[in-house]
Amino acid sequence: MQDDRNTTIVRDIYAAFGRRDIAALLGHLDPNVVWKAVTGALPHVPTAGERHGTAAVGEFFRILGDTLTFDEFVPQQFIGAGDTVVVLGHYAATTRGQQKFASDWTMVFTLRDGLVTMFQEFTDSAAINAAFEPAGVSA
Repeated sequence: MQDDRNTTIVRDIYAAFGRRDIAALLGHLDPNVVWKAVTGALPHVPTAGERHGTAAVGEFFRILGDTLTFDEFVPQQFIGAGDTVVVLGHYAATTRGQQKFASDWTMVFTLRDGLVTMFQEFTDSAAINAAFEPAGVSA
């Protein structure tokens, strides 16, 4: 069944992320993937925005590793429907500037022929914006 196959692929992506095996993670992506992270975040959030292609997604994960330490990252529920897999979860993290934030999140993966063609993350962008707020600047 397609739902099960795609859900297994997305589970493999999270497992690779958990092992910090970004090369394996990127191997599950279409070369022209569209990656939309932290939807609603402001420009000062280094991981926010839309990226195109596996090289740009690889750069996203480099920036993520350089700017955040996850205290908790838990995918809690996987919902497969054809070419779409929705994952509900929770994370807590600390920025390089020692600001903490936590949020429930929804991540949506679109797959074609066993590869992710689109990713979009929905989370508490206000909490992330505040955690990355430049010193001395108020929103």
